[in-house]
This record gives sequence, structure tokens and C-alpha cells, in this order.
Amino acid sequence: MIIGVPKEVAPGERRVALVPEIIAKLIKQGHEVLVEASAGQNAAIPDASYTAVGAHIVSRDDLYRQAGVVVKVQRPQHTDALNELALLHPNTVLVGLLAPLGNPQAVEALAQTGVTALAMEAIPRITRAQTMDALSSQSSIAGYKAVILAADALPKFFPMLTTAAGTVPPAKVLVIGAGVAGLQAIATARRLGAVVSAYDTRAVVAEQVQSLGAKFLKLDLEESGEGSGGYARELSAEAVKRQREFLATHAKQHDVIITTALIPGKPAPLLITEQAVTDMQPGSVIVDLAAENGGNCAVTQAGTTITVAGVTIIGKTNLPATMPLDASRLYARNIQALLEHLVRENALNVDLSDEITGATCITHQGRVTHAPTLALLEKAV
Repeated sequence: MIIGVPKEVAPGERRVALVPEIIAKLIKQGHEVLVEASAGQNAAIPDASYTAVGAHIVSRDDLYRQAGVVVKVQRPQHTDALNELALLHPNTVLVGLLAPLGNPQAVEALAQTGVTALAMEAIPRITRAQTMDALSSQSSIAGYKAVILAADALPKFFPMLTTAAGTVPPAKVLVIGAGVAGLQAIATARRLGAVVSAYDTRAVVAEQVQSLGAKFLKLDLEESGEGSGGYARELSAEAVKRQREFLATHAKQHDVIITTALIPGKPAPLLITEQAVTDMQPGSVIVDLAAENGGNCAVTQAGTTITVAGVTIIGKTNLPATMPLDASRLYARNIQALLEHLVRENALNVDLSDEITGATCITHQGRVTHAPTLALLEKAV
């Protein structure tokens, strides 16, 4: 099987889909690996590191022409300078973070190329798929980096410091959403010495929050935000209203807020109103990890940092790409695990009846096969 690793061309993307240590394992299993020249350059991985483990450095055109399996980070890009979709051949297997629910029309375009596309973010959250869970591996990085950004922007120390000039109290951090990103944010803020509180609509995560040394803020909504597959679901209008009021009360008591709430296939829930921002102390910081999906904060601007009433709101997107080396390493392990699940006798076996493959495959034999994406496409008609 020939596996191709193109250089990512999406703006700001510095990760690469496979790293040398994983390629070495794939080659040992009998596969051939082609890497586009300078594919790992932005992740601090030179071409020489790839050739040292047996990979072949090739041009983009040669890679797409020869590879039966193309592994990427971002979905194929279509710009004036480059149309990656046009490079894909029918019967190619494409693996990547393809954002099917964020852009169902792009999935339709993929289907028209005839490729079999496997979306890493569609990996089901079941025990035997844990090693393939790219959303979790990348979210963990985002949660960590969010705290680092907040600490850099906050005009205060995170830890309590006792000096000859007196004692400096610790910063107070509120993490909204206790999924993978939220839990990593809690752990990182605690390691930096902050006093941390966390809120989530799912009461079942309280124990995880407390195990990290944070206080769990409980609000009885009389309904759960627990959705299928371990993801969140939308709340009723009344529950949303109560949630915003509850969070507004706590927001003004904290120096930093990190928001991580997302609902698959829908805009990010609005949790922090503009009035709540205005009521916070000047110098406070909000890092909105949902910025790319509309933001959990009403004033967030995706891709930029703004100041409102003295409060800094950081809407930076794609935080994993800002730590490209380790992000690529973790993502490559996810890719390896998926490929090992799919390969039978040195060839890919796309069995849609398999629980993992069926959930992950979004296009096959010229049609969209991902039920949630199909539902969005039908709704748009």
C-alpha cells in the first residue's frame, strides 16, 4: 500500500499528518510512504528526518498520482493557486480532519471526485477507538495552549507569591466545559498555581473536575447537556437563559475565563453575554476555544484578539497548529491506529458495516455515506 503525506496548504496550518517515527512503523509493516517535499518543515521536521526512516520525498503531483491512501490534517483546499480536489483520483482513500458537519457542501464535492473519505473527527468515542480519537488528542493541546495564552495576556501572576514586598493572591480561573480541552485547561491552570472553578451542563463530570483540584460549579437545569457519543447537545431556551445568568454571576468573580463548549453540527452555544463581559474586572481575560464555530462569548471575533471594557477576548483559532510538532506526533498516532484498523493483507478494507469504519467514512463510491452530513444536506435543499 502506498501512503502519501502532502504538505498542508490551509492558511495557518503548520501540522503534518505523519511524523518520521510513525512512518518507520508503517514501512516496517510493508507499506511505502511518499512525503511531499517540505511537508514537515513548519512542524520542525526536515525532509532528511523522513528519508532517514525510509520515506521517499516527492513532488505534490507525483504524490497524488501514486498514492492509494492520502493522509492529511485539513480537508482539501480549493484556492486560485491550488485545487487539491482536482489532484485526487477516483478510488483514492483520503483520511483527515474533513469537518463534514461544518461544511456539508465540501463533503458533497468530495463524493463527486469518487474518493473514499474518512473523517478523523467522526471517529466514534468507544473504547476500541480511543487510540484513533484525533479530536481528543488535538483538543488536549488546545486546552493547554489556551491557558498559556491567558497567562500571557493577564496583567497578574497565576500563582500566589509571597515576597518581601507582600503576598500576591492567585488568579481565579473559570473553565466552561469539562470535555478534553476543558479538563486539560483545568490541569494546566492548576499547575500554574491558579484557583480554578469549572462549569459543565453534565453533572457526571463533576468528579473529574474535582479530581484535578478544581471546584465544580453546579446549576440544576432539570435537563442534561449530555448528548450521544459523549458529545454535548442543545439545551432548551429556558435552560440556556438560566445558564447565562448563572455564568454572568460567576464571570465577574474570575480573572480568566476559558470557554470550550461545542455542539457537533451546530453553532457554538452563546454562554457569555456582552453585558457579562462588561461586568468583569478590567484586565480580565477570556479565551474562547469555540471562536471558529461562532464563539461562546458574544463579542468574540474569530482569529483575532480584541478588548471590550478593559477585558481581553482572545478568539485565536486552530490552537493545535501553534504547537505543530507535538500536535503532529499525536495526530500521526491517531492516523496510524486507524490505518491499522483498516488494513487487511497490506490493503485497505473499507467495511461500512464495521462500527468504527462506518461512522468514520463520509464518502464512498461517489456518494455521501455519513448520515449526519446527509441530514444537513437534505435540510439545505
